[in-house]
Amino acid sequence: MNLNNMFKSICSFLLLALLFTACDTQKKTETAENENGGEVGKLKISENGRYFMKADGEPFFWLGDTGWLLFSKLTRQEADTYLENRQQKGFNVVQVMTLHTVGAVNAYGDTALVNKNLGQPKVTEGNNPEDSTQYDFWDHVDYIVDNAAKRGIYMAMVPIWGTDVKGGMVTQEQAEQYATFLANRYKDRENIIWLNGGDIKGSDSLQVWNTIGKTLRQHDSNHLITFHPRGRTSSTDWFHNEEWLDFNMFQSGHRNYAQDTSAGEERHYGEDNWKFINAAYSMKPVKPILDGEPSYEMIPQGLHDPEQPYWNASDVRRYGYWSVFAGGSGYTYGHNTVMQMLKPSDKGSAFGAKGVWNDAIDHPGAAQMVHLKKLMLSRPYFERVPDQSLIAGEQGEKYDRLMATRGKDYAFIYTYTGRDMKINMGKIEGENVKASWYNPRNGTYTEIGTFPNKGVQEFNPPGEKENGNDWVLVLDKT
Repeated sequence: MNLNNMFKSICSFLLLALLFTACDTQKKTETAENENGGEVGKLKISENGRYFMKADGEPFFWLGDTGWLLFSKLTRQEADTYLENRQQKGFNVVQVMTLHTVGAVNAYGDTALVNKNLGQPKVTEGNNPEDSTQYDFWDHVDYIVDNAAKRGIYMAMVPIWGTDVKGGMVTQEQAEQYATFLANRYKDRENIIWLNGGDIKGSDSLQVWNTIGKTLRQHDSNHLITFHPRGRTSSTDWFHNEEWLDFNMFQSGHRNYAQDTSAGEERHYGEDNWKFINAAYSMKPVKPILDGEPSYEMIPQGLHDPEQPYWNASDVRRYGYWSVFAGGSGYTYGHNTVMQMLKPSDKGSAFGAKGVWNDAIDHPGAAQMVHLKKLMLSRPYFERVPDQSLIAGEQGEKYDRLMATRGKDYAFIYTYTGRDMKINMGKIEGENVKASWYNPRNGTYTEIGTFPNKGVQEFNPPGEKENGNDWVLVLDKT
């Protein structure tokens, strides 16, 4: 073989190698994307009424992020950055305000309504981002919704935030016109969930909220509907028996134990968000329930005083595991800076928020939420029930509370403080069980050993007992 032919052969071999490498990289990328997001599809309620599932019967664990001002604050490029980050971290739902106020304006200066009339959405002909006369507020919403779908993310959309409704700026007629517009525009997009309300008691403007819910259901049978209530309240308080409400949502809120002293309808649960699920679990008809707004990462305790301590990653983990193990169908994480989509150009912030959104999206709590989702989907999902009878002796108060859930041949018990726990064996199948510690900070398992599945067994988590040294005891039939 002469040198010229040898050179051609080497080049051909290198080209083939590069092509194979590229194909392999593409396959790995596609696999990673599917693991982190997956394809969207119609969501349904599971047969037992407790959880969500896809149309093909696969379980859907709601792992939400709070991106309230996404539609109004971010450009297309910024929205893509945010959605890609949330996909990589395993989030499959983003809660967002469609309209924060009737005067809502997006990053391009487009207003959503004609003369702030909720019954008259401002819509232009065409959809050309390069031509401002053919690209309006609703085209921008469409863009973000469609790009979320490509990443396996559902958009849980609040039609209109509660403040302006309570303020008398929305009539029932306008509410019906607007809900009809939304339903007709988005009923064929698979990745929509409707969050009626918006940080408000259902008793404030009750007729308007029922009008929106009933109108959405009348014109859109494809999507699930719930109600996002005010802090320390639940949709069960007003709408559980309404036909338009498919599942319940509560907002455990941002107060600590000592701060939760409000009178009236508000519950004195403090940080015990699992109590909302306990209160609703036996209600008929059976409907899924989840904490749609616990304390946000990096928000002051009590919400309004920046001099108070800020909630951190261990707190959002605790809210997640407590509520899910109590029987929740999912969990919504939030970050104070991200929910406002704070930018360097913003003049001030609400609730003592610090920094900017595109840095805060990588704070530790956001990255740790996926470990809760992975744990719940790692065992048979629909058979899971809360079961505090697994705990022998004291279940614990406040931060020392143990929360337990199980299936037929597995059990999970969560401790926030790393306290010793005594467990009643024999609650799952099998003569023996394998025990492991699951680390909520990084999603790793540490095997403990195999034990007889009878009597009472004591387990001692790694590390010293202290707030934030949280672990899940995992028991599996052998």
